[in-house]
Amino acid sequence: MELVYEIRRSAKRKKVTITVERDRAVVVHAPVGIPDEKIRQLVDSRRLWLFEKLHHDQKYQALPHPPGKELVNGESALYLGRSYRIELVDSEETEVRFVGKFLIPRSQAGRRKQVLREWYLERAGLKILPRVRAHAKSLGVIYRQVKIADNRYRWGSCTPGNNLSFNWRLIKAPMYVIDYVLIHELAHLLETNHTPRFWSIVHAQTASMDRARTWLRENGQSLEEDV
Repeated sequence: MELVYEIRRSAKRKKVTITVERDRAVVVHAPVGIPDEKIRQLVDSRRLWLFEKLHHDQKYQALPHPPGKELVNGESALYLGRSYRIELVDSEETEVRFVGKFLIPRSQAGRRKQVLREWYLERAGLKILPRVRAHAKSLGVIYRQVKIADNRYRWGSCTPGNNLSFNWRLIKAPMYVIDYVLIHELAHLLETNHTPRFWSIVHAQTASMDRARTWLRENGQSLEEDV
C-alpha cells in the first residue's frame, strides 16, 4: 500500500523525523541534502509504526468507516467507490449476485463475509487485470506477471523481477483511484524511485493523480476493512 506523506526540508535540521498530524497527515521533516529515495526507505522502515499511529482511534480525528461492516440485511458494502445495499435472499445458489445491490443467499448468512470477500476477489481479477494490460501497453512497459493479492497494508507492489501484485480491496475504490494505483506501480518499470521523473510519468498517464491520492488518504481505511 502506498503511504502518502509530505516532505518538509530545512537547512537548520540535522536529522530526519516523521510525525503524524492531528488530521492523520504524515509529515517527514528532513535536512536539505537528504535525497527522496533515502526518505522513502526510512518511511518504509517505519511503516508498521506509522499504521499503528494512523489507526489510533483516540489520538487522531476519526476517519470514515464503511457502512455495513457487520453485513446484515439492509446494510451496505462498497464497490467501485459507492455503497450498495445488502439483502439476504431465499435462493438455491450459494454465491453472491450483484444487481445494483448485493444479494446474498440466506443459506450463506453465517459466512456472508467470506462469500462477499470471494465475490470481491473474483471481481477484482475481472476488472483490474485487463486494465493493467491496457495501461502497460499505453506506457510501453512489459511486466513478468501480475496477480491479485491479499496485502493488507499495500495497494500494489512492483518487484525487482518486474512482477506486479495488487490488493483485492482496491475493487472497493472508484475506478480513477484504481487506475492511479495501477499506473503508479507500472511506472516503477520505467523509474524505480519516486523521482520527479517518476511523478511526471504518473501524472502524464492519469490527470486524476492528486485527486486519487487525496481519496486514498481520506478513505483508505474504509477499504482495509475485512469486506
